[in-house]
Amino acid sequence: MPEPLILALDQGTTSTRAIIFNTSGEPQAEAGRPLEQYYPQDGWVEHDPDHIFRASLEVIAEAMAKAGCQAADITAIGVTNQRETVVIWDKTTGVPIHKAIVWQDRRTAPTCDRLRRAGLEPLVTETTGLLLDPYFSGTKIAWLLGNVEGARARAQAGDLLMGTMDTWVIWKLTGGAVHATDATNASRTLLFDIRRQAWSSDMLEMLDIPSQILPQVLDCADDYGRTDPALFGAAIPIRGVAGDQQAALMGQGCIRPGEMKATYGTGCFMLVNTGEVAPTSRAKLLTTVAAKIAGRTTYALEGSIFIAGAALQWVNEGLGVPGGGGGVEALARAARPDHGVIMVPAFTGLGAPWWDADARGALFGMTRDTGLAEIAEAAFDACALQTRDLIEAMRADASEAFGEGVELRIDGGMSRSSWFSQRLADLTGVAVGRATYQETTALGAALFAGLGAGVFGDVTEAAAGRPAVERFQPSTDGHRRETAYAHWLDAVARVRTQG
Repeated sequence: MPEPLILALDQGTTSTRAIIFNTSGEPQAEAGRPLEQYYPQDGWVEHDPDHIFRASLEVIAEAMAKAGCQAADITAIGVTNQRETVVIWDKTTGVPIHKAIVWQDRRTAPTCDRLRRAGLEPLVTETTGLLLDPYFSGTKIAWLLGNVEGARARAQAGDLLMGTMDTWVIWKLTGGAVHATDATNASRTLLFDIRRQAWSSDMLEMLDIPSQILPQVLDCADDYGRTDPALFGAAIPIRGVAGDQQAALMGQGCIRPGEMKATYGTGCFMLVNTGEVAPTSRAKLLTTVAAKIAGRTTYALEGSIFIAGAALQWVNEGLGVPGGGGGVEALARAARPDHGVIMVPAFTGLGAPWWDADARGALFGMTRDTGLAEIAEAAFDACALQTRDLIEAMRADASEAFGEGVELRIDGGMSRSSWFSQRLADLTGVAVGRATYQETTALGAALFAGLGAGVFGDVTEAAAGRPAVERFQPSTDGHRRETAYAHWLDAVARVRTQG
């Protein structure tokens, strides 16, 4: 009997991809399509949901063709998606009432400010684990209902449905038979009570959102129906769903309390598994659902670094260093030892744990002999030192989850550099484990689907399919590490406008 194949549909912010895995977590074939973004006004970001679905069909069909398999050969589909991006559509015609509003969109900042001034943020955080920020789906949904003519009345009449991109794609794949999301995506909407594991009437009332439009919330490994047989020649079960960062947490095998991962792209998303405890953060980290399997919910603390790889891009493009990230790294490796230059890359403010939107970037410690090499190294170091900020905040918020031998598992573009991976270990004082296969988000979705389809007996067996890891141990002495961090904290204090 042939080995089961699992297809992961990875619907991201800039592309939609399908990857077919075997049960050992090894990729067999993949296909992708770029995703166009629309910017109708300053700070507004939108996607075309119909384009997303067409691309989903195309990449699934192409990946199967490359693997030489038919729909009947696919044991299950797992879906992972850009979180917080949301669309509302007519439940009869399937026509969206507006383009999808992307997680990056800032149009609802005035709504968040108004609710914050009304003193509602403590209730929001206690209920949802989140902050009042346009990033999350809830205020986007309220905007759509309030700004598309007739939308709120249609929603109240039960004629409209809403969903994040997982919900939209599943509804379309199943021919409108399944309107569902998973607990990780629900936990990012600003509408979900993460401790009760149910939609919150308080949040719905606060944002004037009718409950009729909400999807059913299922486990990450669950029955999400089957694809319409007309799409691929036979029905394929959909058995796993998770938001992209939680899927990556699974793909990195972070299934136990204290296990953590960081994904380094333009920015950085870092999560630590806190087990069945949903801690209340004192450092303004987000408390979110890590996974829900067989009715058991595990949680995570999440921190976001706004500028990670984008700092290297600035050195590359803004300072005219050729060769992309590789050119910046080559320059950084030639920097003078102990040059003392510190970059705080607050180009768009500071993320967790500082949350200072008005802070701006700066360079400190420059002398007459400072050159591009020292600035390049400072850009890499800024990523590592911001990571330490998050580690310290997570350690303070969930000290019981941090034991001996803590390891930070990393993926994303910057992690491909062995030099940066070692520097990250040196400046954080934490062992770093780099995944040898980088597509951990898609892999995590496949592992959840394998669980839902019964391919794996439990989460431990599923996580055994994570890729091999190359490890980097801290090699810098503690005094130098702490001196560097003290200088970093002093520099951050100088650019902050709040707190």
